[in-house]
Amino acid sequence: MKKQWGAALVLLLLIPVVFALGTILSNLINPEIAAGHPDYVRNYHRLALLKNLCFLGSVAIAGVLWMLACLLVIRSKKRSYLWLALAALGPVGFAALATLNDRDGVETDSYTRFVRKLNWYVRAGYELCNFVIIGECAWEAMVLKRTLMIQYEAATTGVSTAQIIAIQDASSGMWAFSEGMEVMYFVVLLYLLRPIVFRMVAHVATAMASPKAG
Repeated sequence: MKKQWGAALVLLLLIPVVFALGTILSNLINPEIAAGHPDYVRNYHRLALLKNLCFLGSVAIAGVLWMLACLLVIRSKKRSYLWLALAALGPVGFAALATLNDRDGVETDSYTRFVRKLNWYVRAGYELCNFVIIGECAWEAMVLKRTLMIQYEAATTGVSTAQIIAIQDASSGMWAFSEGMEVMYFVVLLYLLRPIVFRMVAHVATAMASPKAG
């Protein structure tokens, strides 16, 4: 695996960590603690500003990590930095970046050799099927994550799963947005893992076939 590709994977894994830390810090700041103190109004607004800055700062850092991850994918393929404009399209743009062939022409691994042997219409069908399959896997990953989180919350709080689901249904718009973001994140993660998984499967298949050939 190229160093740039591995670094892009690390940056992508850091995005939810940054979001979680920003949310935790934001929740820890309660502007109402300024009540009963001199200059209540000024202190309240300062704490409220700090609370918002923690969250917005995490969003900004996540955005920078996203752009850097896309940039590293482009560099790993020796492509022009103009391709970075696709980063604005989110998972769809990243999928396009992930399908680019390496410009250096060096066949360094089994996955690169595999995709270069495909003609253009077979490659188009392959990438389309991949996008559909990855999208479905991302959706199932989000559903699994949601189920596990509900079970964890029920176990730690003593509230029944039915009550937790009812609370989530009451704010369905917020949860739908959050889960949509999770699906998009899983799509990008799976695209980064795709060549790695392919190489691992090819390596295992080769290792299993070698004793038989001998």
